[in-house]
Order: sequence, then structure tokens, then C-alpha cells
Amino acid sequence: MKPKFNYDDTVKVCPDAIPELRPGATAWVVGVFETRPGSYFDKFPDGVIYTIEFEDGFSADVHEMNLEQNIVC
Repeated sequence: MKPKFNYDDTVKVCPDAIPELRPGATAWVVGVFETRPGSYFDKFPDGVIYTIEFEDGFSADVHEMNLEQNIVC
């Protein structure tokens, strides 16, 4: 499966994501995991996992389904 986002892309957390992922917030992609290098990733559904970082430095691992393109107008 080809990743929807790349390193340094700006993304937005989907509004229906769990509160810990800061729904509606903007973040930057700082990691892309197309393969799963350990059992840590077993808690996610199949698909690409991203490490995202928010402006305040907080980071989280997020499944692709919880992210959308951040459109800047």
C-alpha cells in the first residue's frame, strides 16, 4: 500500500479521532511506517502508520484513516 502522506507533509487529524490524537489539530508527518517493525504496531489496523508532531512538540503514532490533508487557503 502506497502512503497517502510523506515526511514533512502538513496533515490534519480527522474530527472523529480519539481525543488523545487532538481531533481537528494540524500536525507534521515525521515518520512513515509502511511495514511493521515490531509488535507495538499490532494495536493498529492494517495500513500505513504515521508519526505526527504538533506545533508544541507532542507527537503521536496515527493510522492513516485518522488523518486528512491539511488544506491551507
